[in-house]
Amino acid sequence: MRYMLIMQVDAEAAAAFDPTTIDMSEAYAAMGAYNEELQKAGVFLSAEGLSDAAEGFRIDFNSVPPVETDGPYAEAKEVFTGFWIIEVASREEAQHWARKCPLGPGTALEVRRVNELSDFDQNDEWVAKEQEWRAANS
Repeated sequence: MRYMLIMQVDAEAAAAFDPTTIDMSEAYAAMGAYNEELQKAGVFLSAEGLSDAAEGFRIDFNSVPPVETDGPYAEAKEVFTGFWIIEVASREEAQHWARKCPLGPGTALEVRRVNELSDFDQNDEWVAKEQEWRAANS
């Protein structure tokens, strides 16, 4: 099973973040050690950090045509700042790895299972096409 660990930072912590007052090499070392541990355990598939929300935009499909809003988003209580995708045998193993992540106050991980093609109706033509696309690109 694949799980996505979605790093979230609350608005207050994001506003208070000042890289000039934090030993970034220490932060990088802690995160690097975590990523290395995931790799050595054979569960690491990918991880990425995301740019500041001010560089992003949001598409809201509650109207036609959809409305685009540039970031940052004043109404946001939390900002997604990065993610990992891991492959593990169980939900409990995903919990184990999520709890080991070296994050601090003002941050959280939302952990969600990534759907597999087998979760969908195997008789659907679009599911079959997706299987073909994946096979062609693997």
